[in-house]
Formats: sequence, C-alpha cells, structure tokens
Amino acid sequence: MKNSNLKKSLLWVLVIAVVIGLTVTGELYGSRIDNTTPPTETRTAEDITAEEAFTLIQANQQNPEFVIIDVRTLDEFAQGHIENAINIDYYSDTFSDETEALDKNKTYLIYCRSGARSSQALALIAVQNFTKVYNISGGINAWQAAGLPVLE
Repeated sequence: MKNSNLKKSLLWVLVIAVVIGLTVTGELYGSRIDNTTPPTETRTAEDITAEEAFTLIQANQQNPEFVIIDVRTLDEFAQGHIENAINIDYYSDTFSDETEALDKNKTYLIYCRSGARSSQALALIAVQNFTKVYNISGGINAWQAAGLPVLE
C-alpha cells in the first residue's frame, strides 16, 4: 500500500513539474514575441472574367495606380489590344526583370491570347510580391467573345 501511495505521489510531483516547466517556458518564449509588428498586407492574385475585367477597367479609367499589361508578343499586341494596355512579352528574356521593375503597390490587370501565358505570368508576379494582380480568364479571346472593344 505504501508503495502505491509513493507511486501516486511521485506521479503528481512529475505532473506538477511538467506543468510548471511548460508555463515558465511559455512565458519566457512569449516575452520574446514582438506584438508591435503590423499585419502583412493583403495580396490579391486572381483570375477574373472578361466582363469583370471590363468593369474593373471602367472603374479605374482615371486611376494612375491601375495598369493593364498585355503579355503577348509585340506582333500579337499590334494585331489588337485592350485600350491603354502596355506590352510586356512573357516570352521575352527580360520579362522577369521588366515586371520586377514595376511598382508593386499598383493594381495590375494582365491578359494574353487565351489565358495560358497570363496565368503563368500571374504566378510569377505573385512571387514578386505585387499587391493586386488580376488575370483575364480566357485572355483577349474571351474579351472579344464578350463583344468588348479592342484597339488595332
């Protein structure tokens, strides 16, 4: 019987020691956490429809912080593009450098012919820590199929 009580007492001492140890460790660790760090910015990188893109463009016509990027080749761009779009060729050796040089805090709308290249560009641009980037699903093909305007 004494042996059983001794085991129970030792078990309780061990449990209390572990609880105290975890509490002290947590307090010490918690005191090193910097709670003054502001939360990280919300980042957006998403696909939108041609119609949603058109609405976004209309809402940002006078906004210098909104940029439209056509990631097709220069020849494709010359055949027709969305008004006010700039051309940064995804296949160019300098594509990554050109996008890296852009202001990451602006809002970007990107597109290509069918959505494949611009989806890849979206992934790259997201890694480059841009704040807001939208990709037109289906590219300029979807844009034209929706009857939206193209400059030639």
